[in-house]
Amino acid sequence: MHTSIDMPNKRFDRTVHNIFVVLARLLLGYLFFTQLFWKLPPSFGCGGSYNFPIPSQQGYYNTNQSSGLCFWMGLESVFASQPRRVLIADMRPAGLPDVGVSITPLAKINGFLLDNLFIPQIRVFGWLVWFTELSVAITMILGIFTRLGALSAIGIIFELYVGLANIPSPFEWEWTYGAIIALAFAMMAAAPGRVFGIDAWLRPKLAEPAKRGNILAKIALILS
Repeated sequence: MHTSIDMPNKRFDRTVHNIFVVLARLLLGYLFFTQLFWKLPPSFGCGGSYNFPIPSQQGYYNTNQSSGLCFWMGLESVFASQPRRVLIADMRPAGLPDVGVSITPLAKINGFLLDNLFIPQIRVFGWLVWFTELSVAITMILGIFTRLGALSAIGIIFELYVGLANIPSPFEWEWTYGAIIALAFAMMAAAPGRVFGIDAWLRPKLAEPAKRGNILAKIALILS
């Protein structure tokens, strides 16, 4: 049985939910928007030489006059073979062990793909990276196909997490990437375009074709 207090509480809860889902969606979209301009095509911020960092004798790297997307892809390659842990909880001040998870095997696989596919074809894959990040910004800001945008965000940030989280120089704190992944997970679950977004208008128009068996409409409903 519902009490008289249930309805006001439900309205309040729904209002709070809607406000913060929209804010989170817009912030994720704006985050990706801000990252578009230091790697603009066609050079992706690399300059005309497309130089990449190279390993140094000290176990770190020489910038090799690299910049833009080339610099960060090169860093992932340089540190791919070095042991690296994430999800670290340093409990030693409390007399407990330092715990974490090794991602060295994943980093090596990522480095192999970078060295043999993405870096040699940076002039092609740079476009893929840039347009994928642009699509996340558009989907989140406009609220259209937001689950597709969230899935794209998860893929991009997971790759950066594997490639850059906790590298020693420049130190990349793992939760810089981990927090963005968590936000993208939340957007995947919330389907935020259904709240004050284009998805809220689009989904009713897709419902009938989907009921008739239209595959594209069904996919669009899943991704919106």
